[in-house]
Amino acid sequence: MGSARNALSSLTNVKTFLHALRISHFYAYSHVKQVAKLTRGDDVSFAPNVSFRNAERITLGAGTHIGERSIVWAGNNTGRILLGAKCLLAPNVVLTASNYGMAAGTPVMDQPTVEKDIVLGDDVWLGAHVVVTAGVTIGDGAVIGAGAVVTRDIPANAIAVGAPAKVIGYRRAGEGS
Repeated sequence: MGSARNALSSLTNVKTFLHALRISHFYAYSHVKQVAKLTRGDDVSFAPNVSFRNAERITLGAGTHIGERSIVWAGNNTGRILLGAKCLLAPNVVLTASNYGMAAGTPVMDQPTVEKDIVLGDDVWLGAHVVVTAGVTIGDGAVIGAGAVVTRDIPANAIAVGAPAKVIGYRRAGEGS
């Protein structure tokens, strides 16, 4: 009986409804309105909880898929995010084309941002929880292992892992997993 009473109390609490409205507003702002601004090829798919920012500067190549809870944030002014065809982003991937300065004596959030493009070639696979920072280019066919933090360019067909990501090998034609 106690859990039913708690559920009823929760459902009739005004704060519950206000919070639901805040969540709806955030979803509309970070997904629904942004999706309309994307440039995307045929057969692009993404989870309904992917968060986009400044989507007018985001291009998704044909056949690309973006997994659950991923964040794709172009810069506020110039930083673009360009994904080639058939890219696969696992859940919880973060791409951000903007970065704050770190000069001592000024709070980080008060410093100007530096915006640089992120470019993923065709057939790039980013594993779960990968972070790609501003200014990075990842070549065609590259695979980035789960949890990697990519702060520098990765060549075509490379397999990179770690934080910061380092190339540990290369994909070869005809090899399976």
